Amino acid sequence: MKSPKKPSGFGEKPARGWEQSAEAMRGLQELEARLPPPDIETKSAFAPSYAPNPKLSHDNAAGGGLVRDDRGNMVPSYWGHRRRLRDRFLSGGHEPMPEYELLELLLFNAIERIDVKPLAKRLLAAFGDLNGVVAAPRQLLLQVEGATEKVFLQLRIAEAFAHRMSQARMMDRDVLSSSEALLKYCKTRMAHRDTEQFRVIYLDRKNMVIADESQGEGTVDHVPVYPREVIKRAFELNATAMILVHNHPSGDPTPSEADIIMTDELVDVCKVVGLSIHDHLVIGKERDFSFRGEGLI
Repeated sequence: MKSPKKPSGFGEKPARGWEQSAEAMRGLQELEARLPPPDIETKSAFAPSYAPNPKLSHDNAAGGGLVRDDRGNMVPSYWGHRRRLRDRFLSGGHEPMPEYELLELLLFNAIERIDVKPLAKRLLAAFGDLNGVVAAPRQLLLQVEGATEKVFLQLRIAEAFAHRMSQARMMDRDVLSSSEALLKYCKTRMAHRDTEQFRVIYLDRKNMVIADESQGEGTVDHVPVYPREVIKRAFELNATAMILVHNHPSGDPTPSEADIIMTDELVDVCKVVGLSIHDHLVIGKERDFSFRGEGLI
C-alpha cells in the first residue's frame, strides 16, 4: 500500500531568512561599533596619495578651495555656484554682471562639473573682452589652457546669434539716418577678425538696406577687391547705392594708399553706371575711419 502523499514542504529544512537577518544585524552592530561618535572629527592615519588638484586651489576655485557643506562634508566651493550665477542672471539681468561671469554662463554649456571661472578669466586676458573672445580664431583659442573644441563651438554659436541679431536690426532701415547703429553693426561683425574682409552694404533708392555681403577675404593686411563683381551684384539686387566696409586687424583704421586708390577707382566706375557710394568705413579694434567724414569721398 502506498504511503499517503506528504504535504508540500513536509520534512524540508526551514528557510534561512531569519538566520540571514540575524547575521545582517550582527554585521551592522559591528560596523556601528567601529564608527566614531558623530561629534568626533577624524583624520586619516596616512598621507593622501593623490596630488592636489589646482582647480580647487584658493586662487582658482570659485569662492576658494574646499568648503564644508550642510552635512559636514568638504566639497568644492563651486558646487552650487552655477545655480547661483544662473539665478542672479535671470533675476537681475546681465548689466550688473562683470564680463567674466557672463562668459562663465556661456562656458557652462561646454564644460561640465568643474569651475570655469579661471578659464573665463584666462580667455578675457588673452583676447581683451567678450567680443575678442567670441571672435577668437580656433588655433589661438585652443592654445588657452582649458579651452576645448566644445568651447570653440559654443563661442561660435554665440557669435552667430550676435551677427544675426545685429543684421536684423539693420535690414529695412535708413542707414544714413542711423549711422551710429550702422557703425555698431560693422564693429560687431568685423572689429575682432584676424584677417581683412571687404563687405558691401547695398541700399535702395530710400537708402534702406537690401543686403550686406562679404565680397572678399584676405590676409592680415590685404584683401582683394573686384569692382566688376561689386557692381554686378548691385545690379542683381536692384541697388542704387552702396557703403563699403573693411577691417584692419592691426587695430589702426588709418587707410593705406592702396585703400584710397581702390576707393577712388570704385567711386569713379560707379558714377559711370549710375551707382552711388555713400561711404567707405575702415573698422579698427578701438577706432574707426570714415572716408566721407574725412572728406575723401
